[in-house]
Amino acid sequence: MTAQRQQRNQTGSKPLFRRVIAAIALTALLLPPVGAPAATTLRIVANRFSGLAIDGFDPVSYFVDGQALQGDPDLEATQGGVVWRFRNEGNRASFLAHPEVYGPQFGGYDPTDVARGVTVAGNPRFFAVVEDRLFLFSREQSRDAFAADPARYLRRAEARWPALEQDLPN
Repeated sequence: MTAQRQQRNQTGSKPLFRRVIAAIALTALLLPPVGAPAATTLRIVANRFSGLAIDGFDPVSYFVDGQALQGDPDLEATQGGVVWRFRNEGNRASFLAHPEVYGPQFGGYDPTDVARGVTVAGNPRFFAVVEDRLFLFSREQSRDAFAADPARYLRRAEARWPALEQDLPN
């Protein structure tokens, strides 16, 4: 490195570099975040970038069709601080009339993990409808264990859920 370049690197460019970094940092603090979580709550599992509950699957389809079906982006509703998608207007109306029935129990967290005292997001592809309630599981093994003895898991999960839910950010 030449003497001139060494001198320039020691004096001229570092203060300028530091000023540019400081300006970028200040701008980042003052501007609204881009790509920030769209959901306003963690009490219901939602994609942190899109704000979509259960990855855009129609919660009513689990009951009506017996399977996980993607909702239509043109048929959305906001409930509980997150965005839900539906396959048709009837499903949307049913959900809005009774979100406590059609929405996943424990906010979409895996009930087997809730029973253990931890919150792990359920995957909308691993589900069970038990006693007219929707449960989502983080993995297939959890769903199978739950299906073998739902009463045992539900008893434990229902006892632990209020404290876990309270600890989740609004």
